[in-house]
Formats: sequence, C-alpha cells, structure tokens
Amino acid sequence: MALKVELKPHEKIIIGSCVITNTEQRAKILIEGERIPILREKDILTPATADTPAKLLYLAVQLMYVARDPQEHHAVYFDLMRDLLNAMPSSAVAISEINNHILSGDYYKALKESKRLIAHEAELLELAKHRQSGKSGLQGAA
Repeated sequence: MALKVELKPHEKIIIGSCVITNTEQRAKILIEGERIPILREKDILTPATADTPAKLLYLAVQLMYVARDPQEHHAVYFDLMRDLLNAMPSSAVAISEINNHILSGDYYKALKESKRLIAHEAELLELAKHRQSGKSGLQGAA
C-alpha cells in the first residue's frame, strides 16, 4: 500500500536510513514499499530535544525503528525503561505496551505508544508544577 505525504517547504522526512529535505515549495510524494521506516520532521527527536526521561525513551525507540539492526539499541532502551519505571511508576501500563510492540518487532506502534507516554509525563510535570506553585503561594502568605 502506498503512502501519500505532503511536505512543507524545507520540511524533513526520514525514509529508511535517509534524511530527505524538501526545497522551497510544497511537495507531494508517494512512497511505496513494505515496512519501510518513515518519520516526519514533527515526529523526529534528537539527543538535544530529548530533554525528559520519556523523550529519551522515545528516542531509543526511534533509533530502533530506523535501524537496520534494532537490537543494537535494545540495551539502552531497557536501561532507560527501568529508570523511567522507578521514577514514574504510573508509566507501567504504557511501558508494558511499548515492550510488547518492541518484542513483536512492531517498532512503529512502539513509537506511537511512546508518544502517549510523553504526553502522560507532561501531564504529571504540569500537575507537579501547579502543586509546587500552590505550596509556594501558601508559604508566602504565612
């Protein structure tokens, strides 16, 4: 089945192990092939942008997804996974789903589940921020 992709000017996309950058104009491309890793720029994390534990986990899954030999990245992923579970026990269900997808070789689904984990982490961080600002306000009033 073919995938139709429309790229904005200067937008990047990863297809297989290649990074493709669009020129000045919008472009439509049709990609044919089976089980070719494809990532749009908005879904690509770099070491510089992976600034939270869940994003680091996503980056590890992303590397597995685009690698010729995904197992090269398994050790890093499983170390990050253990650290994340210790720091954020509420991530256990999502991590279990990600693990199942990785073990079955479906790295794209693992990547999608990792995005949900990033959203969960952001919610927890926002909640902690609000709690902290609430405590700060109470201390200042005393």
